[in-house]
Amino acid sequence: MDIIDQALARNQRALSEHEAKNLLSAYGIPVTREIPATSRESAVDAAGQLGYPVVLKGTGADLMHKTESGVVFVNIEDEAGLTGAYDTIAERLGSAFEGVLVQEMVSGKRELVLGLHREPQFGPCVMLGLGGVLTEVINDTVFRVAPFDEVEARDMAAGLRSRDILKAFRGEAAADMDTLVHCLRTLGRIGLEHDSIAEIDINPVIITLDGGLRAVDALVVLKEDKNDAQN
Repeated sequence: MDIIDQALARNQRALSEHEAKNLLSAYGIPVTREIPATSRESAVDAAGQLGYPVVLKGTGADLMHKTESGVVFVNIEDEAGLTGAYDTIAERLGSAFEGVLVQEMVSGKRELVLGLHREPQFGPCVMLGLGGVLTEVINDTVFRVAPFDEVEARDMAAGLRSRDILKAFRGEAAADMDTLVHCLRTLGRIGLEHDSIAEIDINPVIITLDGGLRAVDALVVLKEDKNDAQN
């Protein structure tokens, strides 16, 4: 795929968030609407196209953990908030600053994490778990070795201790299980079709008010070239 080939040609360690989401979207995994911007003016224009409120995230070739770097601002409601957040991101990233990603604000109380890890013995393994900032603390995850069928994908969801969040919850609709099954199986397919991908981390995947799924953040890590590592 061109996105991966171009990133490898540039010796990137990972796809940018926007590149990662373009890859996922090409496989039918639902992602947020978003527009890259490299100036305050273009960021304002992008927010106008998407409609407030928006999320603003800093971008950079080696920026893989944006929240920890303090370059993610959510629920921005107007132009003043947007330009202020833009300036803060540029200041915090300094010479590493390459621009921002202006993203729609997605509403939903429930968050999942979906992932792909390439294990030496088993190959690509797909992960499903409770998402958000508490993913590592709660550690409610299940795994399957790709490829697997729809029944196994549904078994993954049933295997979560927190599986009740997939049901109707506090006025929000039950999660679209057909879409969740598609996402899980598709991650396995991506791992099988692209040996150059070492890892995929989609966190969070928000379950929207109407039960839809939306990948809000995504990281695709590329395998290190062994020849480069030895040089």
